[in-house]
Parts: sequence; structure tokens; C-alpha cells
Amino acid sequence: MSAPLYERVALIGLGLIASSMFWAMKRSGLAGHVTGYDLSAEHRETAHKIGLCDTVCDDVLDAVKDADLVILAVPVGAIGDVFEQIASSLKPGATVSDVGSVKQSVIDQVTPNLPSHVHFIPTHPMAGTEHSGPGAGFATLFDNRWCLIVPIEGSDETAVSRVETLWQKIGANTERMDALHHDQVCAVVSHIPHLIAYTMVGVADDLSRISDQEVIKFSAAGFRDFTRIAASDPTMWRDVFLTNREATLEILGRFTEELFALQRAIRVDDGDHLHAYFTRTREIRRGILEAGQDTSAPDFGRIKVDQ
Repeated sequence: MSAPLYERVALIGLGLIASSMFWAMKRSGLAGHVTGYDLSAEHRETAHKIGLCDTVCDDVLDAVKDADLVILAVPVGAIGDVFEQIASSLKPGATVSDVGSVKQSVIDQVTPNLPSHVHFIPTHPMAGTEHSGPGAGFATLFDNRWCLIVPIEGSDETAVSRVETLWQKIGANTERMDALHHDQVCAVVSHIPHLIAYTMVGVADDLSRISDQEVIKFSAAGFRDFTRIAASDPTMWRDVFLTNREATLEILGRFTEELFALQRAIRVDDGDHLHAYFTRTREIRRGILEAGQDTSAPDFGRIKVDQ
């Protein structure tokens, strides 16, 4: 096996993404020694029990000591505070990266405290499940998914390329993107869909109170998938919407306009408009399948799990 890409890696925040990164890095021999830290003592204990990380630390400064790569896998609203706490303990030449789904806010939080001898390379793996915590991770989470690399102005190309190589070697496709464009793209493909899912489940919850739980009891696949998305970490999504406010509100406004147009078509019995609209949007689904980002298998190929 070839030498590790990073001798020492520190994972700060031991949830789905960080735990999946650990298993994926170990699968491919990309990290020599991996330390981990989480603010939750329960998460640290779980990590100990399942062998997540080579060393689980009870202090964040112990975790980042001598690390060549530090991954900040905490909610985006907390990244600035965490970075300020660890900045003076980072070794010269270290690279710090994050995995949040908002980038401009994260950059604004980190750069005021960024030491001149430390590289900051923001990233965003476009992969996940509705599950969270140390036990949620698995090595194949990033396989054939996209990880967006968002270098800040003046970034060292060698450090950027090294982080990019890490993501490629743990299975992801990568693409570089500037922060503002990233935030708008993610508002379309991730943030607004989650907001819609939360809203639809909230509406159904209200309806269920007056219909003897029938909305829940007779849910078809469409509503069930809304509930899957809406089961995601509430702290993470609260921070996403508050830190990506401008892009979210812009795309939400466009969505509202589209919704009003469909509402009118239904009201005036405009079947041609509805058919043309649904035909056009169906092509997007076909494009997702052709790109290998989902499966057309029945029930989306999901494994049935007994509860």
C-alpha cells in the first residue's frame, strides 16, 4: 500500500460525514493516524466503542495537535467559534477544511482568525442520509457522489490539489466552484427541497390532527420520502438556512412564482400547461439517472429495514 496522503488527520465533530470520511480514508489507506473530537460526551463514548478514529480525544486542542489535516464537521453556525478556539494550536503548514453546505458564511467566519501559516480549503460533499451521529457513517457514502471544492482567494494550489485528491480517492467526483455560486446552486438542489419537505410534513401533521392520523397512516411513497428528508439533523438545517439566507430567499421566491403559476393552471383547467410542465421536469429526473446519481430500481432501490 502506498504512503498515506496525510500522516495525521483530525476530525472535529463525529457525525455522519466525519465518520464516513474515517471509514473511507481507512479503506483506501489515505490517513496514517486519525484523531477525533466531539462536543458530546455521548458521541465520544460511542466513537470509542465502535472503533471510530484511532484516538478519540476529550479536548479539541488535543485532537488538532500536530494534525496535517483538520476537518471541521460541525454545524455551519458553529464553525467560526470552533476555528477561533483551535487556530493558535494548528501546526505550521496544516490544512483546515470544512464539510458544510454553505460556503460564503463559513469563509467569512474563518478568515479573520486564519493564521498565515495555515491553509483553509472549504469543501462540500454532496452526500448524506437522514441519519446522524458517530454510528451513522459508512465507507461508501461518497462513492460516485460530488464533492465541491471552494478555494478562497490566494489559496495554495498544492494544498488545494491535495484536498481534492483526498476526496477523489475516497470515491467522490470533484469540481471547483466559487463560494457565492456554490451557495446559490445548493439553495436549488438541496436547501429549498429540504425546506419544502419540512413544510409539507408540517402541513400533514396539522391535517393529521383533524383526520384521525389518516394522512400518516395512508402515506404513499411521495409523502414518505418527504418525511425521510425532514428527519435530517434540525440543528444543521437551522444553521444552513440562517447562514445562506440571501440565496435561499431568492430561490424560494422563484419557487413561489412557479407554484402560483401551477395553482392558476389547476384553477382554470389548463391541462396543456400542466402536461408541458410535468414533461419538462421529468427530463431532469432522467438526467439524474443518466449521471448515476440515483437508481431507477423499484422504491429507489432502498433496502427494507424492520423497525
